Amino acid sequence: MLFLFAVIVLQYVCPGTECQLLRLRALSPAAASDPYRAEDETPARFVPRFNFSAGDLLRQVDFNIKGDDLIVFLHIQKTGGTTFGRHLVRNIQLEQPCECRAGQKKCTCHRPGKRETWLFSRFSTGWSCGLHADWTELTNCVPSVVDSKKEVRLRPSSGSPVTPDRPGSHMARGPRCGFCPAHAEARVPPGPCHLPRASSSPAGTEFPGRAGN
Repeated sequence: MLFLFAVIVLQYVCPGTECQLLRLRALSPAAASDPYRAEDETPARFVPRFNFSAGDLLRQVDFNIKGDDLIVFLHIQKTGGTTFGRHLVRNIQLEQPCECRAGQKKCTCHRPGKRETWLFSRFSTGWSCGLHADWTELTNCVPSVVDSKKEVRLRPSSGSPVTPDRPGSHMARGPRCGFCPAHAEARVPPGPCHLPRASSSPAGTEFPGRAGN
């Protein structure tokens, strides 16, 4: 009876073979040399693959929101661009924050005291240069679009980091493809893709090749 009681207590305190496995892992040289393993032997939730220096992460760019500077947001699919784009129009403390109304996909981001936009992105100006426009298409499209609406002088742009997002949510939605008129080879999609319905497209925006998909 005493032996049976001891076995029951041992199973309650240390169920299964977890204690034995933890003891073996603690004695293994691989666990001792792993800098990302905690002292309680729990695996790390995130293991960095690319180690950036402090200078790479703390870059500062002078941006004059009251002048003629314009931020052009390059949306790269499957990198959390939608989440980052919403933060740009909703969660930045500015003298004149962006005006976002319920039920509308686009926000109005005017400069302080002016009726000129300081942000060229999906959530401020819509897909003015096409669905998921790339660097080449934005370079050729943004100046003409901005000049047609407001006379704003553009100065050389600076790259903006995009925060990574969880892969599960956007992979479940499936990729969305557009056709870039700046590239001849992009007129034919490389593979099957899912285009948004016509009702979900911004007003006045056309995507060449939709009828053929």
